[in-house]
Amino acid sequence: MQRQKHIPVMLKEVLTYLQPKDGEIYVDATFGNGGYTQAILEAAACKVIAIDRDPNVRVRANEFKNMYDSRFEFRTGKFGDFAELIPERIGGAVFDIGVSSMQLDNAERGFSFLKEAELDMRMSCEGESAKDIVNFYGEKELADILYQYGEERKSRQIAARIVECRRHKKIETTTELAEIIYTVIHKHPGEIDPATRTFQALRIAVNDELGELERGLRGAANRLVSGGRLVVVNFHSLEDRIVKNYMKENGGKKVRISKYAPELAQDNSVFKEVSKAIAPTAAECANNPRARSAKLRYAIRR
Repeated sequence: MQRQKHIPVMLKEVLTYLQPKDGEIYVDATFGNGGYTQAILEAAACKVIAIDRDPNVRVRANEFKNMYDSRFEFRTGKFGDFAELIPERIGGAVFDIGVSSMQLDNAERGFSFLKEAELDMRMSCEGESAKDIVNFYGEKELADILYQYGEERKSRQIAARIVECRRHKKIETTTELAEIIYTVIHKHPGEIDPATRTFQALRIAVNDELGELERGLRGAANRLVSGGRLVVVNFHSLEDRIVKNYMKENGGKKVRISKYAPELAQDNSVFKEVSKAIAPTAAECANNPRARSAKLRYAIRR
């Protein structure tokens, strides 16, 4: 098998909290380059079912099948459809939310404003693209997307500028859009690129990432065996808020029978244990810049 180019974020922590065991089935809900899948398969004599909507990962999945045979299975689809894709009872599931390094590094996919390409951003390579949204959505719709999904404070100004520019020429490429954004928010050395939030917002909208995450968490929790573990790595506040709230709301409220009795978890809770956010180590952040914004949360099924 070829050497992995990208380092999976918080891999040590994922294995620590997933705790792979012999004979169990685990799901890698965001297969990508297969970093988590390979580590799980090497950690225990278990089986991994991998999910990914991106058709370009099929070659990588075939490599894993050749190496691990019946211990590995790949299923094409969105992790939001977890419940339909995974009818089996599972010992655990791991999610790595957001765009993969493979997608960012492939300029033709149109995820990065650092490389000129058609404005695409579709993880599944089908359906509505970022170019469709930028060229055909109304000004208010555009502003709402940039504000809601990118937390862009100048969303209205950027949306107005996009609409003005597309009257003269259709916006086709990543660099064209970035240059439009720079007319509203100027670039300054050493600061986050002004196009970052807009590109994030469009990517989330194109792929319905937050909706997929909500559905995926519910689907995974419903497939966990008693004591099964759900591990989620995410990279920005919108994702983390969804994960935090889902785990908290399903972790069971504490009730006190009397002032002398210990607090007891409600029986109708989904999880018996829910973690707080866990950050990567300073050493990992130094070695792998992508890890700097990562947070890990895990929950254990009742």
